[in-house]
Amino acid sequence: MKFVDEATVQVQAGRGGDGCVSFRREKYVPKGGPDGGDGGHGGSVFLIARSGINTLAEFRVQRRFAAENGRGGAGRQRTGASGEDLYVPVPAGTVISDIDTGETLGDLAHAGQTLKVAQGGRHGRGNARFKSSVNRAPRKSTPGDPGEKRRLALELKLLADVGLVGLPNAGKSTLVRALSAARPKVADYPFTTLHPHLGVVSIEADRSFVIADIPGLIEGAAKGAGLGIQFLRHLQRTRLLVHIVEVSESGAHEVPAASIRAIESELVDYSEDLAAKPRWLAINKLDLLPRERWHETVESLIETLAWDGPAFGISGATGEGTRALAQAIMRHLEESTDPGA
Repeated sequence: MKFVDEATVQVQAGRGGDGCVSFRREKYVPKGGPDGGDGGHGGSVFLIARSGINTLAEFRVQRRFAAENGRGGAGRQRTGASGEDLYVPVPAGTVISDIDTGETLGDLAHAGQTLKVAQGGRHGRGNARFKSSVNRAPRKSTPGDPGEKRRLALELKLLADVGLVGLPNAGKSTLVRALSAARPKVADYPFTTLHPHLGVVSIEADRSFVIADIPGLIEGAAKGAGLGIQFLRHLQRTRLLVHIVEVSESGAHEVPAASIRAIESELVDYSEDLAAKPRWLAINKLDLLPRERWHETVESLIETLAWDGPAFGISGATGEGTRALAQAIMRHLEESTDPGA
């Protein structure tokens, strides 16, 4: 299924049921009074975050959602049935905004969270409500109120512990395949990955984390170039960024160093908070070099960049060094506190 991380929908809460005008009519009961009952409340519309859903694609097919109307009141002061509330499942990580006002209504970051997005209409009142000492036989009732109607913008931000960033063809998808059971497409041309992939990296029983393969960024991504602007938002919820850079077969460090600085610039341009997240370096495709040059290449690139954070030399294709990287990530996540991003 094609990944979709934005959608627009229209929600309509149910109308309240009308109040009833009725008078008591029973044998042997003279002068029966008003006994019209109230209507029922209209159903409200809720969005509920569900696990197991990772796309907004369903909203390309169905865009309108309506809750049930309340039923009208009846004689003998019988209240109409209230309309059923409608719960619309969305992926965990969905941010909801009102299109007409621009207001952010909520952020369903975790499975099970709910958000009321349209309030059901209030019930109408029956004529029994209007009986008084000076009006013994009121013929007045009120209609139910209409339910709230809204146009909503849904935006999905993936929930992952770790986000992989880097230029196209740096080897992010290959690393996800090496670490998890996810199978993103891997090919030798740029922009192979057209939408994010999530993979669960299991270290041992009850120790695992979720990793996100974000499509490759290019210079100007934060301003809309390439695919990056669509997917930078998914990095905002991650707790750690791992910057993947491929080594140069010639051994020169100018190319990988320039690519790292280019991505750093895009992160800053998009969000200072995103740029401030912990970021590690993974120097990939060491299998392209003779093994005796691996350590020298990694150390030389770290020195060129003046990189002061954790750095790892890996080969996503052969799996070399990937297990050590995964274990280090797991320890970092366990030792750090979740900022709730």
